[in-house]
Amino acid sequence: MSQPTEEPILRFFNAAHLPEPLRTVSQPFGELALLVVATCPRNAERSVALRKLLEAKDAAVRAVLP
Repeated sequence: MSQPTEEPILRFFNAAHLPEPLRTVSQPFGELALLVVATCPRNAERSVALRKLLEAKDAAVRAVLP
């Protein structure tokens, strides 16, 4: 996943370093984060959306941990 430098939070959506099945769970959140950045104007609400998406990604990854 490439990350535009203007949105630093995207670095937390990188799943390449994760083992399976964590990567499988994490990767769609990164794709959605890129879509949010591409389709929503940069403002406070976009930042909130990305932050909550990151929280959801973290919870989903924790849900599949042994």
